[in-house]
Amino acid sequence: MANLKEIRNRIASVSSTMQITSAMKMVSAAKLKKAQDAITAMRPYADKLTELLQGLSASLDADSGSKFSDNRPVNKVLVVAITSNRGLCGAFNSNILKQCTNLAETVYAGKQIDFIAVGKKANDFLGKRYTVLANHSTIFDDLTFDNSAIIAESLMEKFTDGSYDKIEVVYNKFKNAATQIVMTEQFLPIVPVEGTEGSNADYIFEPSKEEIVEQLIPKSLKTQLYKGIRDSFASEHGARMTAMHKATDNATELRDQLKLTYNKARQAAITNEILEIVGGAEALNN
Repeated sequence: MANLKEIRNRIASVSSTMQITSAMKMVSAAKLKKAQDAITAMRPYADKLTELLQGLSASLDADSGSKFSDNRPVNKVLVVAITSNRGLCGAFNSNILKQCTNLAETVYAGKQIDFIAVGKKANDFLGKRYTVLANHSTIFDDLTFDNSAIIAESLMEKFTDGSYDKIEVVYNKFKNAATQIVMTEQFLPIVPVEGTEGSNADYIFEPSKEEIVEQLIPKSLKTQLYKGIRDSFASEHGARMTAMHKATDNATELRDQLKLTYNKARQAAITNEILEIVGGAEALNN
């Protein structure tokens, strides 16, 4: 059995760790509320805008289709991997990196696949294995639509100039504090909604459908990417809050076990001292 000093040191160490994880849990809980409100308020607008533009794109003639709907043979793929800048958030980052590895080695095996990292963890992992064109980890310091729009514009340019035939975004979709869903969404070309023929009969378009599509598709794509980053940001705080909650519970359980071990060791030491005293007294009496 370990001596009492070693057990006391372990109890102090575990208690210190427990205070840190508890503080991190409270910080993430506070940040989660704001991030959750932001993505919850944004989703209906982003989803409706995407649905409308997909329906419009599907109803256009092939000759008048948008340059963002150009379906080419897929030989060069660009993947935007959205992770966090810090760890201690459970499987939040590893799930994204596993999906990126699966895309590179299975789904698009034999094709050219490059990455754009949004988050330090993605850049550190993918940079050692694949080509990372850019790292936008600083966006989380000031997460605004304008900052994410810069990334979206560069993606649209890479698609329209033929540098890449397909662009996908991999991120964690926020469901609740304990659940994040790994999403792989096709960013470009735009995916038309099946069965949309005739669904626009109730709309009067001014100006024409073609002009509306050409003007609103860039805005829709910027909104789509911003929503993905916002989703990932909220998911990160939810995952970290859950991970720190479990870590605090585990530290509490370990501390209690160590205290029990310490009390048993202390009791054994006291019992041995009493036996030695009694034995000494008996020897003197004899």
